[in-house]
Amino acid sequence: MPTPRLQALQVYPLKSARGIELARARVGASGLAWDRHWMVVRPDGVFLTQRTHPRLAHIATELTPDGLRLSREGCAPLLLPFEAPLPALGVRIWRDACVGLDAGAPAAAWVGALLGEPVRVVQAPQRPERRADPHYAGPDPPPLAFPDGFPLLICTQASLDALNERLGAPLSMIRFRPNLILTGLEPFAEDRIDTLRIGGVTLRLVKPCTRCIIPSRDPLTGRPDIDPLPVLRGFRFDPQLRGVTFGMNAVVSAGAGEMLERESRCEVTYRPA
Repeated sequence: MPTPRLQALQVYPLKSARGIELARARVGASGLAWDRHWMVVRPDGVFLTQRTHPRLAHIATELTPDGLRLSREGCAPLLLPFEAPLPALGVRIWRDACVGLDAGAPAAAWVGALLGEPVRVVQAPQRPERRADPHYAGPDPPPLAFPDGFPLLICTQASLDALNERLGAPLSMIRFRPNLILTGLEPFAEDRIDTLRIGGVTLRLVKPCTRCIIPSRDPLTGRPDIDPLPVLRGFRFDPQLRGVTFGMNAVVSAGAGEMLERESRCEVTYRPA
């Protein structure tokens, strides 16, 4: 078996918009730097994603020295500064009530014009009060910006290859929106991994990722496309979680502040059978 390696690093600065592949990324307690750091919400603060607003897939993201640059066809780009004095806005992600920083009227108008309804854009505070679920993350759960529930999502290339064999049509990994893609492992080995050490960073894999409708959409247009969920349901249904799983959610147990680099060697430990 080849040596496990970190094949790719991905961040998704604006939740549910397009991601960015990086050669290096700093990891903190809340995940990769700038990952899910901005989010679109309704005027009442409830979060929006491609589940209900597939046109978010039209937004491309770029991290610049000055901030996050958003772009889409037929419109001038929008820059969201990294640091700005922004007013607080109460927001909700699933059952979590937390605080976002309102990016202002120009940002709201830019995204609202794409979605065809009033929205706000919010940025995560420097020290988020939201926390991962302690049932899985442990008694000292890490802080979260705006991911669905955990700092990191890890998938393996072999698992995608196994799925594609069953589908009979190749899907790209971007359908599943992971942060780390591993190679050199058996299909679905991530299910059994306890810890993953990459350089000075140690990650603990804590919960299978249950899947929604987003992997069934074209990642560039948001339109319905090949749906992997019926095939996954045939061999990846988790009765305890009551959902189809692909990939593992993870927390940072050591090395916050260190850099992760693409093609780094990974040291894997497995949970007892």
